[in-house]
Amino acid sequence: MAIVNRTPDSFYDRGETFAFDVALQRVRDVVRDGAEIVDIGGVKAAPGDTVDAAEEIERTVSFVAAVRAEFPDLVISVDTWRHEVGAAVCEAGADVLNDAWGGWDPELAEVAGHYRAGLVCTHAGGVEPRTRPHRVVYDDVLADILTRTVGLAERAVAVGVPPESVLIDPGHDFGKNTRHSLEATRRLPEMVATGWPVLVSLSNKDFVGETLDRPLEERLVGTLATTSICAWLGARVFRAHNVPETRQTLDMVSSIQGTRPPARAVRGLA
Repeated sequence: MAIVNRTPDSFYDRGETFAFDVALQRVRDVVRDGAEIVDIGGVKAAPGDTVDAAEEIERTVSFVAAVRAEFPDLVISVDTWRHEVGAAVCEAGADVLNDAWGGWDPELAEVAGHYRAGLVCTHAGGVEPRTRPHRVVYDDVLADILTRTVGLAERAVAVGVPPESVLIDPGHDFGKNTRHSLEATRRLPEMVATGWPVLVSLSNKDFVGETLDRPLEERLVGTLATTSICAWLGARVFRAHNVPETRQTLDMVSSIQGTRPPARAVRGLA
């Protein structure tokens, strides 16, 4: 799942793909590089300038329509917590609503059900969208993740979302400190065991930077190491900025697991 930000202030690319034509070229590039899903966002997750629903719709709807027109078979996801935006992007051709804020707007699931769209059910610890966690405490972070994400998934199905189109996400960094995100990673098999496919959004996040003491621009190695672990432990979808590197990482893990043959295997046969 490749990240395509239609925001002027996103934490990683600093607005590099805010311009419509640049964002569309980003879609072309990530599809070429092996992305199977594009996740389009119109509001950055971190605190910042206020972006109301109308502005978020302005940034995403026409862009979703353009991507759908050029790539009729591509899976298009939109990262939003607002039901108004969800309805508008589904009308424009979106297939999945990525609710990174854990059901903050309960009507978003109903929109997904109405349009028979997929839904990503994320753990955010109940925090308000676009806020940072502060001294957050869990008796058992994974227990809280399971309770919230499975509950959201079950409700999504109850309001009409196809069961095969529901994913759960532990929500690295969202409503968590670094130790929480590391624990969620190593206990990922407990999420996989629920039977819901697991999506992870790891790319260049703060928990990687704090763990390795690396600034934003030096987090790729840590991101790919975490991606390998999550793939081995059973995650199914990987939301990423660095698509070629992530694709190669996942292909290598799959080949070691025995589920993907090598692209070529001539060594020792000559």
